[in-house]
Parts: sequence; structure tokens; C-alpha cells
Amino acid sequence: MSENGHDILKRLRAELVGLDTPVPTLSGGLKPYVNLDNAASTPTFKPIMEKVDEFLGYYANVHRGTGFKSQIASWVYDEARRTVARFVNADLSVKTVIFTKNTTESINKLARLYPFRPDGVVLTSMMEHHSNDLPWRRRAKTVHVGLNRDGSLDMDDLRRKLAEHRGKVDIVAITGASNVSGWINPIHEIARLAHEAGAKVMIDAAQLAPHRPVDMKSPDDPEHIDYLAFSAHKMYAPYGVGALVGEKLPLLDAEPDSVGGGVVDIVTVENAYWRDLPEREEAGTPDVVGVVALAAAIRMIEAIGWEPILAHEERLTRYMLQRLARVPGIVIYGKNDGYDVGGRLGVVSFNIGELHHALVSAVLSYEGGIGVRSGCFCAHPYMLCLLQVDEVQAHKVRDEIIGRDRSHVPGAVRASVGIYNNESDIDALGECLDAIAAGRYTGKYEMCKETGNYVPVGKDCFEFEHHFSLSPRLPK
Repeated sequence: MSENGHDILKRLRAELVGLDTPVPTLSGGLKPYVNLDNAASTPTFKPIMEKVDEFLGYYANVHRGTGFKSQIASWVYDEARRTVARFVNADLSVKTVIFTKNTTESINKLARLYPFRPDGVVLTSMMEHHSNDLPWRRRAKTVHVGLNRDGSLDMDDLRRKLAEHRGKVDIVAITGASNVSGWINPIHEIARLAHEAGAKVMIDAAQLAPHRPVDMKSPDDPEHIDYLAFSAHKMYAPYGVGALVGEKLPLLDAEPDSVGGGVVDIVTVENAYWRDLPEREEAGTPDVVGVVALAAAIRMIEAIGWEPILAHEERLTRYMLQRLARVPGIVIYGKNDGYDVGGRLGVVSFNIGELHHALVSAVLSYEGGIGVRSGCFCAHPYMLCLLQVDEVQAHKVRDEIIGRDRSHVPGAVRASVGIYNNESDIDALGECLDAIAAGRYTGKYEMCKETGNYVPVGKDCFEFEHHFSLSPRLPK
């Protein structure tokens, strides 16, 4: 284990952009912000921000420009693509790296481009984020693999459904790790089973890639990953970039997903001749700055090393589960063993007694200065399974939502850690939850039925314009 990596990790918290930013609370005072919403998006670090600022001195549009800045921007852009490929062990002789906005766009792009058979089937699961479910429904018959009682993927059901649809399954699309329960799926075993059934495998690595090493493996390995998607904004580079990494050949048979500048070799009045991958799938001016940030974040992770990161996050996950277990009335969904954190990430979803999840998250924010998330986390079918919501209740809630009433939307509170969090962040969360469970919060809250959110009655302590303005400094 790299001692140097441990040393870097120890110093990294102090390099977080926005660390301990004072935020307003209901009492009228300020508290240092505690961010435990990393599963949604992560802040960045000063070294990454500095690298972006350094690049801005050279910024120019990429490819075809003859000026020095355009040439260096083009080199940086292509070098970042190679950095992404190395990060997930993708062989660029057979695979491509396509830069997108995020994981959602990556999966939608793949769904639109992939050459499905007329009777083709996609196997996904009940634990998926909507982004790895809804795009497939538009293109092919989509079948959902079931779950075990603890919310983990039912591998036996995967085998049954592969057998049931044998000869018709085009893609098995599975999340690498759940954004709700933190369960990590056995992606290489899933890949082997998919390949044995004649299917490709696509892994949604939005949650996995920032927290665990991902190896796409050699194409001749039966456990290789055919397609992979992930986002920079979940791995400390929130500058608007995602990546789709996967096989070239199946995508070359399709018309480009979007057309315009950069995707063609030549255009006549009669015809357009498309470029090769990846350029044909990156229409228009790309987010070069975001790509630089992603590459810098990857190289930061590589410099630290995975062993220190895994040890740190496993320790924090264990600490969080053990601390939250002491909160009266708490129910933790998924794997909740605070002593065995193998096979899961530091993503913990929970409820406290009969308290509404949105109320708990509101009190954490307004009175504790703690950022978490509440609701169904863009994984409605999964949450309904975890919460054991029956079909009658689900239809009732659906009708209420259509009527613009979200008062009874089922859900949970989610806390999630990153490499910069420490035990003091968990302690702050635990202490605030203890107070909430005991009814020791000071504000009176009311729900906005249309949004389902709770706000303090008679006081708005979040006067945003006092904290941030979009107006830039003008030269004097």
C-alpha cells in the first residue's frame, strides 16, 4: 500500500473547494457546510480547479485550428481521451471514448446508435437509475431482472431471464453500483453470463467509477465489458462532461446521433460523408474545459492510488453505518451491517420512524447545515421495492402526482461520502439525526404539496442573492 498515497489523501480535505463554507441556518447563525450528497454530485479540489485555470490561458477551439493555442488544446483533448481509456483499461484499437455531457447522455446515445434486432431484448434490473432504464425502453423490449430481499441483484433471476430470452438478448444493461443502497454488482460475472448468451454488456458506472477501479478487460476475455458510461461530476470534476467507452464496430453502422460541425469529412449538396469514431459522435464545439477537468481528476485519483481510497471509504462507511444504527427509529435500506462493508459503497439510504423523508432532510439543512438528498433518487421502481410499497398504494401516489400533489411520495433520506469526508462529518449527521428523532428541532415546517419539500414557516433563511451573484467583477 502506497504511503505516499495515504499522505496525499490526508492532505486532500484541506484542498476541497468550498470546504467549511459558512451557510445560513434557521437560528440566524452560520454553520460550516457538511456535504454528504456526493452520490448526486461531488465538489472539486483546488488542484483540479488550478489545472482548469492554467488551461484557460491556452484555451481555443480544438482540431483544424492552426494557431498554437488551438494545437495545444487539440493535443490536450486527445490526451484526455487516452487518459480516460487508461483509467478503465480500454484498448483504443477496438474501443472508442466518446465525450458527452454526462452518464445519461452516454446511455441515451448508445441506445439510439446500437443496431438492435427487430425482436431484440434488453435486460436491465429493478435497481437501476432511470437513465439506465428509460433509454432502452424506447428502442427495444426491456425486461427487468428482480432483486433479493436485501435489495441486491438476484443473479439467479438474471440467469433465468437470459435463458428465457436466449437468442434475443442484445444488451444486458446493469449498474455497477446502486445510487440508492450502495450495492456493488458483480459486473464481470454478469459480463460472462451475457457473453455466453450471445449478448453485449453495458455498465452504468456513474456511482462505481469514482469509488472503485474499473477494468474493461481485453476483448478476448469472457468477462470483458463491452460498454461503459460514467460522469465527471460525480468524480470531483463538476464541469459538464461524461464519457461513453465501448466497441467501435457496432456503432459505425448507424447514422450519427447528432449532426453538424465536426462529424463529417466532406459535405456536398447531395451527400455528407461521416468521419470515424469518436469524432462523428461529438458534433459541435466540445466542452474542452470539462474534459481537462475530468483528465485532471483521473490523474489525481491515479496519483493517490486505489488502495488508500478504498481503505478510507470503507472505514468511513463502517463508521457511518455504526453511528446511524444508534439513531432511534432508524431503518437503513439494503446492506446495513456496520461491521461488514464489503460489496457496498458509502451510499446509505434511511428513514426515521414515521417522519417524512423530506422533513428530515429539510431539518438537516436548515438547522444543521448538512447537505443530503431525499426522495426516490431517480430510481422509483427500486425505491418502491425497498419500501415495500404495494401496487394499490403506488397507483394512488401516481394519481396524486399527476394532480400536482406530492405530499405522499414515498422515499428516503440519502447520505453519501467521498474521499474528502471524515468522521467529523458523520458525527455532525448523527447528532442532528438524534435531535430530529427526539423531536428536538426548533423550526416549524410546512410542506409545499406541489414540490413535496418542507420549508420553515414564516422565515426564509436562504436569501440566495445575499450569498452569490451572477454578475462578474468589472474592470476599474
